[in-house]
Amino acid sequence: MLKTFKIIALLEGISYIIMMLVGMPLKYLGNNDILIKTLGMPHGLLFVAYVILAFLIQNQMKWSTKDLAIVLICSLIPFGTFWMDKKYL
Repeated sequence: MLKTFKIIALLEGISYIIMMLVGMPLKYLGNNDILIKTLGMPHGLLFVAYVILAFLIQNQMKWSTKDLAIVLICSLIPFGTFWMDKKYL
């Protein structure tokens, strides 16, 4: 399950960065929301999978409540999942 979490974390991080650095400027500066519409649902599913898997592997990784909170907050910060992978996995 840890390997799956690492893959989901990577994909969630990449999709978040693409949405923030490419999709949002296209939407608000270029009036083109195709990337947000296309990537929004997959990113949402990856985010939900990330959160669920974080709770499922908490005991396996021996994370305290504080560690789990940090891991979950990392999914809300651009590049956070990459830092989390190095620090907590």
